[in-house]
Amino acid sequence: MIEITADMEAIIKQAMLSFVATINEDGTPNLSPKASLTVRNGVLYFADIASPGTIRNLKRNPSVEINAVDIFQRRGYRFKGRAQLLPPEHDEYLMIADWVKATNGREYPVDHVVKIETTSITPLLSPAHVFAQPPRSQDEIRNTYIQKYGMKPSGS
Repeated sequence: MIEITADMEAIIKQAMLSFVATINEDGTPNLSPKASLTVRNGVLYFADIASPGTIRNLKRNPSVEINAVDIFQRRGYRFKGRAQLLPPEHDEYLMIADWVKATNGREYPVDHVVKIETTSITPLLSPAHVFAQPPRSQDEIRNTYIQKYGMKPSGS
């Protein structure tokens, strides 16, 4: 398993919404948004709150890809690996379920907790990082997209 770095964890927190890709029975892709993607002790987890298709797919085929992108920094990561469904009595299941309920409220059901064994991690960079000449700093890129999306910088 490839360990998640501090930068990857920061991107996941800042992105707030990540996307999990699994494979349907007919071979077509299934893409599911996840606000529950989190990192604990260098490992990726997400909670199944309302994703029966994702869980059905993972039970049949544990291959998974997760994209987390901070829209303002215009960068993120692609995590590939194998999913493991944790049983409700497992310590890691309880850790993630407790976090989801503390974050969102006790009424949020945590039907499953999925642990990801990462086998490949690659950076995702927008053309703003790749093609800009002269190269722009991360702050310049962030400020450009905050303005583009009509947002106010935090703290203002």
